[in-house]
Amino acid sequence: MTNSQDHVLAIDAMGGDAGPKAVVDGVAHAVKRGLNCKFMFFGDKAELEPLVAAAPEIRDAEIRHADNVVSMNDKPMHVLRRGRDTSMWAAVTALGEGEAHAVVSCGNTGALMAVSRKQLGMIEGVDRPAVTALWPTPRGRSVVLDVGANVDADENQLVQFAIMGEAFFRALTDVERPTVGLLNVGAEDLKGHELIRTAARVLREADPDMAFHGFVEGNDISKGTVDVVVTDGFTGNVALKSAEGAARLLGEWIKQTLTGSLNAKLGALMMAPGLKKLKDRMDPASNNGGVFLGINGIVVKSHGGADARGVASAVNMAASLANRPFRDEIISTVQAVMKRRAGLSDTKETTVKAAVV
Repeated sequence: MTNSQDHVLAIDAMGGDAGPKAVVDGVAHAVKRGLNCKFMFFGDKAELEPLVAAAPEIRDAEIRHADNVVSMNDKPMHVLRRGRDTSMWAAVTALGEGEAHAVVSCGNTGALMAVSRKQLGMIEGVDRPAVTALWPTPRGRSVVLDVGANVDADENQLVQFAIMGEAFFRALTDVERPTVGLLNVGAEDLKGHELIRTAARVLREADPDMAFHGFVEGNDISKGTVDVVVTDGFTGNVALKSAEGAARLLGEWIKQTLTGSLNAKLGALMMAPGLKKLKDRMDPASNNGGVFLGINGIVVKSHGGADARGVASAVNMAASLANRPFRDEIISTVQAVMKRRAGLSDTKETTVKAAVV
């Protein structure tokens, strides 16, 4: 097992909306806060060299030139065909060839997913990848997946998402038995379509080691009812964007309320420490960094518009996972659960035939 100082993170420095400065500043910010890793930056060397040189914490970082950048409008298939000279492709290549332990990119999500699948492949036994989101709750943070990799998912894929989410949460927090729930329109067993009810049955019957809670509703995500919330990418992405919009609206209302009058401004001044703590808890940057679970390598997608604090959060996420063997756990658990499911199906079929006879 490697030490954290031996970890090398491959950073796609060019894909974010805020440009390479925010990325370099974010890495430097993470190092200032105690992160001890080595870094490889991929992108326009002429732009990156002065930025890295201006950050004494990371002056020894390696810079590798890439001629082009994957834009937010590029289609994944276009990048697969013509994107081999981009910073994103080069960063993922470094991971695939063993030069790095994880990749961080602020770039195009679809393109990053396609390039990662192409170069790294999928974990054995997993059909599709899933993107995670960290969700603040009264108990700390929960993990929601999938939040955008797949528009839909069948029952087998939902089961795989649950297994991956459980292993990811355990790697992130060291909680031995994270609670897992399936997002549904109601908590009762009869609610929802047959696909999600089948997934629930499989998890109950074929994965007895999982702390499966059952169904959870949308309001349970922020309540922290379970540690891991599982859904398809369409539903998860809508939930995520709705929560981000609600947080921005609430923040704007608080700002308007506290600046609406002289008394309000005086009150805000007295409450400044508490308001600062509230702002930090509501800031999406503190939970930035979606992990591509199911990919045979650690790939962390930072929000495209992330500032330095947001990039630092994603970089810390990548570093914290680089030394965790959760991929091996996913492989063994998926295989065991699917084998148990097949055995249960065979048993039920035999019982039905015997009853008919």
